[in-house]
Amino acid sequence: MDASRILALLQEIENGNVSPEQALHQLEHMPFVDLGFARIDHHRALRQGMPEVVFGESKTADQIASIGRELIRGDSPLLVTRVAADKAQLVRQQLPELEYDAVARVLVHLMPGEDSWHGNPVVIVTAGTSDLPVAEEACQTLRVARVPVARVYDAGVAGLHRVVGDLPKLGVAPAVIVVAGMEGALPSVIGGLIRAPIVAVPTSVGYGSALHGFTALFGMLSSCAAGLTVVNIDNGFGAAMAVLRIIYRIQTPERQPVT
Repeated sequence: MDASRILALLQEIENGNVSPEQALHQLEHMPFVDLGFARIDHHRALRQGMPEVVFGESKTADQIASIGRELIRGDSPLLVTRVAADKAQLVRQQLPELEYDAVARVLVHLMPGEDSWHGNPVVIVTAGTSDLPVAEEACQTLRVARVPVARVYDAGVAGLHRVVGDLPKLGVAPAVIVVAGMEGALPSVIGGLIRAPIVAVPTSVGYGSALHGFTALFGMLSSCAAGLTVVNIDNGFGAAMAVLRIIYRIQTPERQPVT
């Protein structure tokens, strides 16, 4: 349950449409529910603007389904990352309402509502087509948060003219996620051309000396384009969450401390 739903519930109480006892029944499972093997954080969206996201790689299909069912019961959208296709099929047998994105390897359940960001879309750039799984994980994370995205794919440094035509779009973005493997040069290039916050994502794409993404990671951390934010290797989800923190702060009025 996010802030807007709690505010609506409080207004219903104030208007006399919902009794305090009825409201208590709706809130009784907050702030978390203990499933034995997991404790579901129903307050996450209220605190951070994004509901709890499930890392599915090391969980069983039954565990994912149980967690997902509880989050949906709490009126929360659902995002499960790093889910192989065969496991996703088993989960969807229990929760057929979930969507599966095979490229991003995520399960998604959306809730109705307006976009939470009303400015220009966040732009996601990849160096190559091999970076798409990581980029699409970021796209799906922002989609669950109801933040619009624009894609600029296959724009690596081997053909920089491909990104030049998209500079006007990049220049007005509230934030840009740049996903690259190999030597990881693309975030530095884009970082020297625009002023928007840039979150760089190294990927485990490349030949032997790419070291499964460590070469790209070190290159991005050593960038001379000052101010890049760099997340972990292949962490498209983490990049999207960094962007959400940036744009939520832009859009949300500063809260006064409680006295």
